[in-house]
Amino acid sequence: MFSLRVHSVDSNHPLTLEETTFISAAATTSTTAATTKFNERRGISHLYRNASQKSSLPNPNPNSRSTSLFVVAVPNYFSEDDFIRFCGSHIDHVHVLLFIRNDGMEDRYSVLIKLDNQVTADRFYNSFNEKRFSPSEAEICHILYVLSVEFTESAEIASTPPENFTELPACPICLERLDPDTSGIRNTLCDHSFQCSCTSKWTHLSCQVCRLCQQQDEKPACSVCGTSENLWVCLICGFVGCGRYKEGHAKRHWQDTQHCYSLDLRTQQIWDYVGDNYVHRLNQSKTDGKSIDTNSCCVSFEGDCGTCGCSEDSGISGALFSSKVEAIADEYNRLLATQLEAQRQVNTQFPASHHLFSFFFLGWFAVDL
Repeated sequence: MFSLRVHSVDSNHPLTLEETTFISAAATTSTTAATTKFNERRGISHLYRNASQKSSLPNPNPNSRSTSLFVVAVPNYFSEDDFIRFCGSHIDHVHVLLFIRNDGMEDRYSVLIKLDNQVTADRFYNSFNEKRFSPSEAEICHILYVLSVEFTESAEIASTPPENFTELPACPICLERLDPDTSGIRNTLCDHSFQCSCTSKWTHLSCQVCRLCQQQDEKPACSVCGTSENLWVCLICGFVGCGRYKEGHAKRHWQDTQHCYSLDLRTQQIWDYVGDNYVHRLNQSKTDGKSIDTNSCCVSFEGDCGTCGCSEDSGISGALFSSKVEAIADEYNRLLATQLEAQRQVNTQFPASHHLFSFFFLGWFAVDL
């Protein structure tokens, strides 16, 4: 379901994994681990998801599992030795451990793990996915099964989605903003709202989207036309463009780059241009004002366990209905404002001959709503 392409920026580093020996903490952790291929590479990771398939959470579909695991992000204060200690005895079954660092992201790095077989890969996934790296910190270990991994020295190849695949954001916070079917991430502990501590700590330095969501005092503008109204930001590269009710530069960016996920800076909702729908994870509950998971489900392996309350409505249905009504009302309000502005310009140019037309047009539009 997930595919990884890494644009290698190591000028003097060949695109092959060199077998080395664990040192320091790795050598003292396990003697078996000394045969593991351990390496570090400078590169830019591009994560892709099969657009025709959905995640099967909480248990990944057997067809979407593999022996290769991708840890989306590890906080930089967590050293490589810390990560090896974090893996514990599971390191004995790791065949390849590759740390991928991006010079443009000083606050985190990624890890690619190749295990001996599917059983040990599943055990590693179940043991560490959604686990905190440190009990006192907020960062969570998000692990994805990757069906293919490709290294290339071409930035164009790395940033080009495979057929029937769409690119996902590299930022763990932005990945958490997406619904579970899209991101492959089941649970999050935070809604990443304004002045969110984990956002400001983990991705504030390197993610343009997180910076825009946090810096409410600054006024962003469309990167093309400069307007500050109806702005959307690309979750993949951080491009800021205006919506379809202005000049439509956000949509043109998708058409040019195939970056299909865009976040509305005003509502924090995410639009998928390929699926032509919203794919954000959280909605504001109309019952108590709190953020709720629109795709919450029982995490029991048997499905509905009958004890956790996930099968209960808990106000979610009402919140979803209200959210849809608000989205439709907002859409009509924007369309009405656009039509009124167009009619105002016509009336300015031809004040006498178009009054009757304006009356009938607006009367019809109001009835249609």
